[in-house]
Amino acid sequence: MMIKICGITNREDAIAALDAGATALGFNFYRKSPRYIDPEIAAEIAHDLPLLKVGVFVNESDAAGLAARTGMDVVQMHGNERPDQIPVGVRVWKAFRVTPTWDSGSMAAYKVDAFLLDGPVPGTGETFEWKRAAGFSNIILAGGLGPENVGEAIRQVRPWGVDACSGLERAPGVKDHDKMRRFVRAAMEQL
Repeated sequence: MMIKICGITNREDAIAALDAGATALGFNFYRKSPRYIDPEIAAEIAHDLPLLKVGVFVNESDAAGLAARTGMDVVQMHGNERPDQIPVGVRVWKAFRVTPTWDSGSMAAYKVDAFLLDGPVPGTGETFEWKRAAGFSNIILAGGLGPENVGEAIRQVRPWGVDACSGLERAPGVKDHDKMRRFVRAAMEQL
């Protein structure tokens, strides 16, 4: 299972996530996010880490180019991108907010490597009804996950991967290393 720690803003947290057993790190390139990281700093942090590096973008017209320049392995698109705006020649994960009106059929138009299903309200750590994500083979479950609930989320959905951010922080962009270890351990116990 892919276990991603998102919102990495410093080398210490990146190393702690790697040591905890995470298999992917997320770097947020959306300037309005409290977890925004300058692309040059992200490139310095990520350059020699032996795990998947994911660039998180919101309506970025040059996401693939920026990902290549910063050493990202995956472009994670969190905006209102239409299917014809998905870059080709790069690994792409398309994110959807699972609101009460979200329709899983909307995913069919996107030719991407995986879908990240996130909570309904950005930055709140709010979960959604996980059973709505069950039955898909290429799902990354996100939104409100932490050490206390990731095991149950995995049991209900059996996703390809899990992703946590705010639930593993002491402050926006500053990770709690103990919570990261417990999150990864709880996720791995479901394998």
